[in-house]
Amino acid sequence: MDVKDFCSAMESEMTSWKAKMYDAMRKIDKLGTAEKEKLLMNIQDLNMLMDEMAQRVDQLRTECPSDWSPIKKELEQGTIDMRGKYEDTMEFIGKAAPVSIPG
Repeated sequence: MDVKDFCSAMESEMTSWKAKMYDAMRKIDKLGTAEKEKLLMNIQDLNMLMDEMAQRVDQLRTECPSDWSPIKKELEQGTIDMRGKYEDTMEFIGKAAPVSIPG
């Protein structure tokens, strides 16, 4: 995979993560203050990871390093870290969310 293809794939993945974060934030908005405070660090961590990954993709696109494998590894690890934080957050939201009653 060359740098351009990798950057394109990462941009698509980042768009997907932004959509997931938007969905998570809508669910968090429905929680009480105490539950929101418990999730604040996870949300901040997720936003920081997404920003860092976006910067790395931009770096790859503009600098075109001959050896871009270290940046690729960082981006792949960032994706793993984001997935873990996101899953923790969604699990907590599921436990903290009030039960909907149809009707």
